[in-house]
Order: sequence, then C-alpha cells, then structure tokens
Amino acid sequence: MQKLPFTNLGFDVSRLGFGMMRLPTLISDEGKTVINRKEAIAMVRHAIDHGLNYVDTAYGYHDGESEIVTGLALKHGYREKVKLTTKLPQWLVHEAKDMDRLLDEQLKKLDVPYVDFYLIHALNRESFHKMQSLDYKSFLKRAKADGRIMHTGFSFHDDKDAFIEIVNDHDWDLAQIQLNYLDDEYQATVDGMYYAASRGIGIVCMEPLRGGAIANPPQNIREMMNSYDKQYSPVEWAFRYVSSFKEVCTILSGMSSMQQVEQNLEIFGRVTTNNLNDQDSAFIKNLKKAYLERIAIGCTKCNYCQPCPQGVLIPDIFEAVNSAYMFDAPADFEHAYTQIIKRNGGAELCVACGQCEAACPQQLPIIQLLQDAAAKRR
Repeated sequence: MQKLPFTNLGFDVSRLGFGMMRLPTLISDEGKTVINRKEAIAMVRHAIDHGLNYVDTAYGYHDGESEIVTGLALKHGYREKVKLTTKLPQWLVHEAKDMDRLLDEQLKKLDVPYVDFYLIHALNRESFHKMQSLDYKSFLKRAKADGRIMHTGFSFHDDKDAFIEIVNDHDWDLAQIQLNYLDDEYQATVDGMYYAASRGIGIVCMEPLRGGAIANPPQNIREMMNSYDKQYSPVEWAFRYVSSFKEVCTILSGMSSMQQVEQNLEIFGRVTTNNLNDQDSAFIKNLKKAYLERIAIGCTKCNYCQPCPQGVLIPDIFEAVNSAYMFDAPADFEHAYTQIIKRNGGAELCVACGQCEAACPQQLPIIQLLQDAAAKRR
C-alpha cells in the first residue's frame, strides 16, 4: 500500500485509513445494538498487519463505544504501529474547562496517554465561532505542551468560505473534509482543499463513498462503468478519484466487515496518486452527472441528526426514499417505510422542532423532506 509523507511532520501515513464509525454490530443480551468487539478488533488488526497505519475514531461514534473498542484493538503492540486520531465533541463544550475534561475522558476510554491527532469535530461557522469565544487555541496549546496530544486539526461540514476562515485562524496540522467525485464542489470543495494544503495542512478525506451511496450504483451508472475500457468496481472508481490528489494524505473508510477490509486493502494495493488520465477524469465527470440526476436526498447517514427527540429515524427514512428513487422501485419504499413505522420511527412523528436541521452537516431541509416522505404513503 502506498504511503505518503504527512506534510512535514516527519512520518508517512497509509493512503487507506480505518474509520471507526461503521463497525460491525450485534444485539446484546439487554437488547441493545453494540459493536461486535471480537470482529471489529480482528478487522482493525488485520488491516494494520497489511500496511494500514492510520486509525480514526471520535467521542460519539457508536454511542460512545467506538473509542473503547479502538483502544482494545490497539493493545498488544498495535498502538505503536499507527497514528491515532480522535475528536473533541464541540457540541458538548459549553465552557472552557469542558475541553480538558472531555479530552481526559477520551484518553481514559482509549486507554492511552496521548493521541497523535486531536481534532475539533464537525466544525461549521457557528460552532467555530463558539470555540473561538471559549479560546480553543489556549486549550490546544496546553494539551500539546503537556503531551496529551501531538498534533491538532479539525473536521469540517459547511461551505468553502467557512472552511477558509477556519484554516486561516490557527496553525493546524490536519483538516478532515468530505471529498468524493459527487462533492468536489460542495462543502470545503477541491479548491478549498488546495488552499489548505498550500498552507502546509495535511488533508484527510472522509466520506469517499458518500456514506456508501456510490458503492452500489443504479443500473444506468453501472452500465456506464461496464462499457468503459477499464473495468474498475464502483468502489475502486471512488477511491481512485480521491487518491489521485497528492494533497490527500489518507482516505478514511468506515469498514463494517472483514470482507470490506480485504477488498479495500486489495484496491489500495494498486491505487496511487495521479492514477487517472484525462480520459478517466472525463469519465468520472460523466458518472457524477448521471449520479446527481438520480439522487433525491443528499444524506450520508452520518447520524448527527440522531437521536431525534420524537424518535424519528431520519437517516433510515432518507435511505428508503433514495433507494426507491435510484432504483425506480416505489414498492421497496413502502416495504422499508412499514418497517420504520414498526420501529416507531416514522416521519409522521416529526414536530418540526428543527434540532435535526441545526445538526445536519449536509444542511438538508430535513423537516420538508420528512413531510414529503410521509406524503408518499398517502
């Protein structure tokens, strides 16, 4: 697997990084959905044994369990083989001392004395201004000085102007952005990425498959791929696009099974920077055009809108809408939505409080979209 220097920090990172957000799950004896720890640990260690050396988790992933499982996976010498990243849940920061308290809690959950990268999680313009008012810089300086974190960064969900503002405000080491061939002009944008890289900031890519949406394309797009002379899978096309940017140090994949780990390791065994010629790049632009004509709702199932105070299963509803739209299968929506209602998560429960829209990284008009989804059954 190709490794690239992480800017000028003195170490290389694998192009494939392990995102600990979508690990395999099972139902516990108490009826809760929890991480399948044995499987998840085996997956992480298998990836590390085959060249992966970047692991990314966060406070809220898997309802707070992800950091614990990450720490367990990195026992027995695996911690020394990777660069470890976790993130400050800025939405839980209400006063300056919360930053130290949360970091200390995370280190305890991970069972490590320090992390290589500590990111302020899911910044947008509003949350960034809050963090400025609480003097986030002093906290980061203090945490670096006492050895709890080695390098600083942020993950981002807003527009390009907000991204540039954040980039210019601090001497960051890392910026984690959403990037795939559907989103190159969205959120931070490719131009924003170039700007951050020009300031010496390492770029980490999240959502390269747009939450899995472009891993299983509809028939017309699959036919386009089958007709092209290079027979890459939909997943490989997506990874090749992001990998083609030398500015991207590592690409996070939220792997949910050992099969996905093995498939991704195989792809990244042959994917390098500048792996697309002009014809390939033109083909991907055509894929983007065809894909965007079919996607109804740009939800990536990041789950930041969850839990809804009324119990509405927003990502599941949007997934049902998108699946039916993309595959021209309205009966599938009826079946999927019936199952959502059985779980007491239907759109009819929405009271338009707006909490979900404030949390949505994609800035979707969720309330109206839920009303539209409910109307499909009438």
